[in-house]
Amino acid sequence: MVDSRESKEADSIRRRRECERCNKRFTTYERIDEIPYMVVKKDGRREKFERQKVLSGLLHACEKRPVSAGKLESLVDETESFLTESPERERTTTEIGELLMSRLKTLDTVAYIRFASVYRDFKDVREFKEELEQLLTAKEARKAGG
Repeated sequence: MVDSRESKEADSIRRRRECERCNKRFTTYERIDEIPYMVVKKDGRREKFERQKVLSGLLHACEKRPVSAGKLESLVDETESFLTESPERERTTTEIGELLMSRLKTLDTVAYIRFASVYRDFKDVREFKEELEQLLTAKEARKAGG
């Protein structure tokens, strides 16, 4: 690359390049991908994916828990990658929530329960108890098997 600069409108980058074989010069223009990644809510609405919103929810679930900020950042990175790999440029909140919960379950069970209680919107104590019982049953099965 010989030269690089923003266009006058600042909507693309102009790059002057030179072929290493024949020394001919040419220009390429690069545009920023402006189509946002979308999240489809349970009621069908679509919202732009907001990394900070996901991180905020995780931070709240992990408050006063021994989960490092680095692990949460990695989890948000993984979630963002999951979204960007979608050919339609969108994922449902159900898919994203399940991914986050499955990872939280291995990081910290208390944080998992906190996140699940908000995400799954438990209607009463019975639903909350059922989730805890499933978690304990899975934990006991892992202990028995290993």
